[in-house]
Amino acid sequence: MARPALELADILRDHGPAWREANRGHVSLDQLKVMSAIERCRTAALGGHVARCENVACGHTEIAYNSCRNRHCPKCQAAASRQWLADRDTELLPVPYFHVVYTLPSQLREIAYQNKRVIYDLLMKAAAETTLAIAADPKRLGARIGITAVLHTWGSALTHHPHVHMIVPGGGLSFDGSRWITSRDDFLVHVNVLARLFRGKMLAMLMDAHDAKQLTFFNTHAGLADKRTFKRFIAPLRRIKWVVYCKAPFAGPEQVLRYLSRYTHRVAISNRRLVAAEDGAIAFRWKDYRINGAGRWKTMRLHPHEFIRRFLTHVLPKGFHRIRHYGLFANANRAENIATARALLNATPPAADSQEQLDRATDGPRVLPCSCPCCGARMIVIEVFAHGCQPRWRPTPDRIDTS
Repeated sequence: MARPALELADILRDHGPAWREANRGHVSLDQLKVMSAIERCRTAALGGHVARCENVACGHTEIAYNSCRNRHCPKCQAAASRQWLADRDTELLPVPYFHVVYTLPSQLREIAYQNKRVIYDLLMKAAAETTLAIAADPKRLGARIGITAVLHTWGSALTHHPHVHMIVPGGGLSFDGSRWITSRDDFLVHVNVLARLFRGKMLAMLMDAHDAKQLTFFNTHAGLADKRTFKRFIAPLRRIKWVVYCKAPFAGPEQVLRYLSRYTHRVAISNRRLVAAEDGAIAFRWKDYRINGAGRWKTMRLHPHEFIRRFLTHVLPKGFHRIRHYGLFANANRAENIATARALLNATPPAADSQEQLDRATDGPRVLPCSCPCCGARMIVIEVFAHGCQPRWRPTPDRIDTS
C-alpha cells in the first residue's frame, strides 16, 4: 500500500508541541494561531459534511472534514486561489503583461522581521509608487497604469527574503482617459532606473517612519532607536545597488492567469516540496537560483524545530493585505477603469458564466464543486456535522469508502 504523502500538518502535529514548549515566551499569538489552525485542518475538530452522488445507481458517498481556511495553510489556498482567479479573469485586458520583482536588501531584513506590519507595508507602497511614477512620466509612458502586487517573504529554503511580485499591463490610459497608450516591448524603463527610484523612496519612507516612532528595535539592533545611529545604519544603503527584476512579457492573458495561480496564494512551502520526516530531520526540496538547469533543485534537511521556526518566520500580521491593487486596478474605480480600457482597445467583455451563477444559488441543495469520482455526476451534501463531532452516516462493512 502506498505511503501517504507527507504534509505540513503532519510535521506540526508531531513536532509542534515540543517546539512550543522549547520556545515558550518567544512565540507570537499569530504564530500559535497558525500552528493550531493547520494542525486541526481537515480533522473532526473542525466538523465537516457528508456528500452523496446524485446518481442513485452509483450512490458514492464520502465524508469530508472542514478546512481551516488559514492563509498560511498549504492545503487551504488552492480553493481560495481558484475563486480569486475566477474574479480576476473578467478583469484581464488583451495586452502584454510584465512581471516585475522588487526585493528588500538583506541589510534591512532583520529590522523588517522586527517591524513586519510597518516595513512590509512600506515595501509594497514604495514599489507601487515607483512603478506608477515611472509610468506617469511623460518621458517614459505618460499614462496611468494598473498594478496587481503580491508580497512574498520567503526564499526557496524558507529563509527571510521579503520581495514584491507585480503584474503590470503593457500600457495605460492617457490622463484625460481618451486613449490607450502602449508601452515599449521591454517594459517602461530599464530596471536600473526603477531600482534607483525605489531605493530613494524606500529609504525616505523608513526615515519618516523612524521619525514618527513607528519602528521598534530589539537585541543587537536596539541602538537603532537613536535617530543618528539609524541614519548611519542606512547611509551605506544609499550607495549599493538595489535589486529590481523584470521578466519578458507574457504572451497573453492565459499565461498571466497561470502565473497568478502560482504566486497569489502561495505559502512559504507547499506540501509537494516535502520529501520525508525521518531520522530526526525534515527533508524538503529547494531551488538554488545560482544554478541553471535541472541541477538547481536540491534537497535540504533541517531539524524539525528549525524547520518550524523558519516556516513561522513568514506568518503575516493579522489583517495585513498581501495582495494589493494600485492605479487603474485600485478597488475604488477598478470596474470603471477596466471598462474604459476595454472600450479603447475594442475588446469584448467576457460573458458571465451562467453555470457558475447557478451553482451559487442558495435555494437548492448544496452541490460540491467537484464531481463524483466514480461516475462524474454531482455530489450533493446530505449531512453537516459540527466542530468536534462525527457524522451520523457510517459506511456499511461491505462498502467502505477510502477516498
